[in-house]
Amino acid sequence: MTPGQRWAARRSALVVSVQADEGSPLRETAHIVALARAALLGGAAGLRLRGAGDIAAVRSITAVPIIGLTKQAHPGSPVYITATPGEVAAVAAAGADVVAFDATDQPRPWAVGDLVDAAHAAGCLAMADISTLQEAHAALAAGADLVGTTMSGYTPHSPPGPDPDFALMRALAAAGLPFVAEGRLNSPALAAQALALGAQAVVVGSAITRPDHVTRWFAQALSEPGSG
Repeated sequence: MTPGQRWAARRSALVVSVQADEGSPLRETAHIVALARAALLGGAAGLRLRGAGDIAAVRSITAVPIIGLTKQAHPGSPVYITATPGEVAAVAAAGADVVAFDATDQPRPWAVGDLVDAAHAAGCLAMADISTLQEAHAALAAGADLVGTTMSGYTPHSPPGPDPDFALMRALAAAGLPFVAEGRLNSPALAAQALALGAQAVVVGSAITRPDHVTRWFAQALSEPGSG
């Protein structure tokens, strides 16, 4: 089965992002594999993973579709999600079916089209992480297979806020663009709403695989005036 076929078979489903930042107690690959196993046990139909090591380790224990990426700083550019063809190739070689990369309208090391070409040359689908409808149109025109709302709220030209960017999802659906919903979908109800708006799949990360983040949400809520 090709990456495209594996992805198509899991559309309209939950993809769990299993990532841990440097300094997290869960950063070791063995912990990432355990979190991935737990997500699969709970019904995840796909996974989003960072780094060739984590991708290869999780690929060895499952055949579900993997959205792979890297996160690496590049001088002179705010773009850090799979920003070069070499990073695309490493993600693909590790076992990803879909390569996710930053496709926002910001100074970048490599053009979006170059990253799309690298993903396709490696036999993977190309997923453009965008923050606006205009970026989505541009990425798909450059050959991307689908877009993700991942970067909404993280660029100077997209609306920040605590809530998912449902306005962007509606605009993508109205334009007939293939998209994956991701970003601040931290409850089952919000995830279901994103799917109802037309997302091919819904990616959930922190609410499932980052207990430190979830603990912080509770701690902050209980520390607010009137919480007692």
